[in-house]
Amino acid sequence: MDCFQYRNGQLFCEDVNLDDLASRVGTPAYVYSRRTLQEHYDRLAKAFAALKPIICYSIKSCGNVHICKLLGERGAGMDVVSGGELFRAKLAGVPMGKVVYAGVGKTDAEIRAAIEAKIGWFNIESEAEFENIAAIAKQMGATANAALRVNPDVYDAKTHAKTSTGKKETKFGVDIERARRFFEHYGRDKHLKLNAIHLHIGSPIYSADPYVQAITKALELIDELRNQGHTISALDIGGGFAADYESGASPDAANYAEAIVPLLEKFHKEGGTIILEPGRTIAANSGILLSRVQYIKMGGKKKFVIVDTGMHHLVRPTLYDSFHFIWPTKVSPMHTPTGRSKEMNLPGLELCDVVGPICESGDFLAKERPLPPVARGDLVAIFTAGAYGMVMASNYNAMPRPPEVLIDGGKAIVIRRRETYDDLVQQEREAVPV
Repeated sequence: MDCFQYRNGQLFCEDVNLDDLASRVGTPAYVYSRRTLQEHYDRLAKAFAALKPIICYSIKSCGNVHICKLLGERGAGMDVVSGGELFRAKLAGVPMGKVVYAGVGKTDAEIRAAIEAKIGWFNIESEAEFENIAAIAKQMGATANAALRVNPDVYDAKTHAKTSTGKKETKFGVDIERARRFFEHYGRDKHLKLNAIHLHIGSPIYSADPYVQAITKALELIDELRNQGHTISALDIGGGFAADYESGASPDAANYAEAIVPLLEKFHKEGGTIILEPGRTIAANSGILLSRVQYIKMGGKKKFVIVDTGMHHLVRPTLYDSFHFIWPTKVSPMHTPTGRSKEMNLPGLELCDVVGPICESGDFLAKERPLPPVARGDLVAIFTAGAYGMVMASNYNAMPRPPEVLIDGGKAIVIRRRETYDDLVQQEREAVPV
């Protein structure tokens, strides 16, 4: 699962005592395990090895340049959705031919930068976008590859409405009926070669079944398009593989691959390229958010544990009603967790709301959560925070963002320093006439 484990009641990341780490780097702090990142990537690569896929790590899940570089050295390409993410992929040294560029609102400047970089594929979201990218490529005297994002009208009922993207009525991509017309109209453009299909049905997806349904529809479409003379040389099946927010809650890479690989073997043997876009399944369990208890407060019969982090650093509980396991970093033997779940069947637990310092009623990390007794100054770990954590952090209430620390065995390396108050106002120090 990951390399965050209790030893004699003390939480370690790999071989680093997290209480000792907090005394050195302070709190709150994001902490990542290098070994977990590598192992999660390697499991995916092994599970899908028969297809020799390009595994394009989704930078939007956790975009620190050091983490991108670590995965790039492992063999990963990158899935980017902005010029800033493309810039990160370049800094990480990732081969640009292994980069796919998604997103519904690519600007002209971003498109030019991607064409100049010679990325692998643009994932096309609309007719208007295709026309614009093709026109820019023509102006530049260049050619680029394009994958049409197709919505197969497939989704996982467990996926939150705000992260479900495979339905027919969505801002992303086009439905299958429009896809046929799309290729009729744009399939032979000389500057933007429409030679691939892209799927992304949401995140997280908790079983292989939605992928099987979506891929089956995509392969039928590909056969139809090839019969009409179109060249389809790549199929990007997207990402969305789940992560264990609770122990054993999601399939592992081999479970997904067992159902998906047989569907794609024929396409692969015919020379087709398979692309995956994992993010959460690599990064989520690779990171925690380390926080310190500031106060304990009673509100009526409700107990509040007030910590030094909140929705400004981890917005997922507020935005998606998501569950993150929260537990003290130092516990007695009877409170040492053997797994992570919403309902912990251990003695002496107390129902608490874990909340942050932000002046919003929505600033919470957990509600009615059973926890061991904690006191001011105690450390708690917010688990499975490696994906969509720091990348969505803000400076709301003029709060500096936390550092990011990468653990490698017994070593701790700060890969992003803690922001200062001066950082918060740096861009405001001068008023410049325009």
